[in-house]
Amino acid sequence: MNVILHDIPRLYTGIAEWAACMMYVLLFPPRLRRQLQIPAALGCLVIQCVFLVVTDDVPLVWWIPCMVTAFAMMVGQLLLLGDMDLRTACHVGVHAFVLAEFAAALEWQLHYFLWGEQDPAWWQQYILLAAVFGVVYLVSWIIASRLMMPPGKLMVSKSELFIVVIIGIIVFAMSNLSFYDRENPFSAVYARDIMNIRTLVDFAGNTVLIAYFIQRKQNHSQKELAALQTVLENQYAQYRMSRDTIDLINRKYHDLKHQIAALRAEPDAEVRERWLREMEEDIRAYEAQNKTGNHILDTVLTGKSLQCQNQGIELVVVADGRVLDFMDLMDICTIFGNALDNAIECEMKIADPSKRMIRLMLSAQKSFLLLKVENYCPTPPDFRDGLPATTKRDTDNHGFGLKSIRNTAQKYGGSMTTAVEDNWFVLKVLIPMKTK
Repeated sequence: MNVILHDIPRLYTGIAEWAACMMYVLLFPPRLRRQLQIPAALGCLVIQCVFLVVTDDVPLVWWIPCMVTAFAMMVGQLLLLGDMDLRTACHVGVHAFVLAEFAAALEWQLHYFLWGEQDPAWWQQYILLAAVFGVVYLVSWIIASRLMMPPGKLMVSKSELFIVVIIGIIVFAMSNLSFYDRENPFSAVYARDIMNIRTLVDFAGNTVLIAYFIQRKQNHSQKELAALQTVLENQYAQYRMSRDTIDLINRKYHDLKHQIAALRAEPDAEVRERWLREMEEDIRAYEAQNKTGNHILDTVLTGKSLQCQNQGIELVVVADGRVLDFMDLMDICTIFGNALDNAIECEMKIADPSKRMIRLMLSAQKSFLLLKVENYCPTPPDFRDGLPATTKRDTDNHGFGLKSIRNTAQKYGGSMTTAVEDNWFVLKVLIPMKTK
């Protein structure tokens, strides 16, 4: 038997929208201090519920503007309580809004299924409300927490936000079509049919948004892997270029050694001896440079040393390359190439050449390989997810150097950390040592 349709109490809708926002806020770092976070969240609950209750009896023509305002208030809650930008808050806000619509529709449909037009006790209503919202938001939180990449960071593009907003508008319009206008071919007439349509459309809408989120995560992962692969290829190409250059220099110095005997025929003994001493000192300095015990590391360091000399950067290296014997060539190039590239890039921004300094230390600490790269950094960078944020404008295609180092360290069961200590940017890589 059909029953007279009563819409969802606006108080329930307000609680559903607030709870959906809080569920997503938990996935982001808090913006406020702990002692302010809970009072601010409770204040948002009161404001959201009061607004929806007060606007319950507005004319139908004002219903959509009120819903738009409620959505804007949800975005405001996300911005206030979670550490996210406006684009991310709008993206998450659409997810939260559609989820709240589904939670409220499901609860009210079960309410009608259990009691129809009867008026149950208040405690029965709120037990059902808590049970339905608790299950819906717990399951949604588990799903959403596994989709974040990385936790608390979405990197939403304008096109992705546009697609999500369109999905949200379509879902909201179709689920509420029978409430707004029953005189069309797609509207239902009976109360139970109307509620079924609303609940199922909201459920389908959430499913579509989750599916899009999964596809979006896969696309971002593929894009990041492609960028990391490009970094690897560039590092290997740089290694080969440095190796060829160093081979040329080696041949040059080898030839110079044979020329020394001829130069001793210089008639001016004082000039001849001074010239020869300078050449021999240069040769000894070069032969002693970057002899770490690992020819791959020697090649990378020598190439970077030449680059530092050209840029007026003082590079100090204390390294035992023998600890790298268990690592692959590509991985050595990745870690040391990216670490020094980032340090050199930072030092080149320092106007005073006397302050351009880089220190690299590599050693074995018990059963671990410890790499420490320090560069003078008068202006500390902003950190996001434990890594300094890239200063380049194209953030989607930059900032992969440190990620590549971290991924390579994790490949061997190790870790990477970054910090700023006394105006020095410090990169540490710790990897368990093992035989190849």
